[in-house]
Amino acid sequence: MEYIQTKIPEVVLLKPKIFGDERGFFLETFRDNQFTENCSKVTFVQDNHSGSKQGILRGLHYQVQHPQGKLIRAVVGEIFDVAVDLRKKSPTFGQWTGAILTSQNCHQLWIPPHFAHGFYVISEWAEVLYKATDYYAPEYERSIVWNDPTLGIDWPLVDGQLPTISEKDTNGSLFQNAIFFD
Repeated sequence: MEYIQTKIPEVVLLKPKIFGDERGFFLETFRDNQFTENCSKVTFVQDNHSGSKQGILRGLHYQVQHPQGKLIRAVVGEIFDVAVDLRKKSPTFGQWTGAILTSQNCHQLWIPPHFAHGFYVISEWAEVLYKATDYYAPEYERSIVWNDPTLGIDWPLVDGQLPTISEKDTNGSLFQNAIFFD
């Protein structure tokens, strides 16, 4: 596995070695000792699986209590995955980074706690698996609007069409009104 720091050093892109032949392929998706050395010493407590149609945008989500670190991968299709730094004392506070994750490249994105997370579905259908370091706590979940002008995330919108988002995400806050972490 190759571990590549993004422009926000704590957000790491994981590129596995894929072994393939005419029968198919094999790859490791997680190895604790390497993850600890290259990303963080964490315990994953919950696995999630979501399926979405093209043009769906989920996020930008975070939990104000019980913040979750997430290890994200697309097992079907293609997504653009985004992390936003919500740590006030961080040199990258208010910055975002993103990566294309596909079932073909098998890349994963490590997003530590105290970041907002979202993804946009580029392919006709995508299924996303992610491991979380804390349990989902809906009462503490918050959302920042996907098109916040302060963040200026460059979403790769299919044919320039606006994404489909949930009511919760439509009612998300602007970045300037978000709850941040020390």
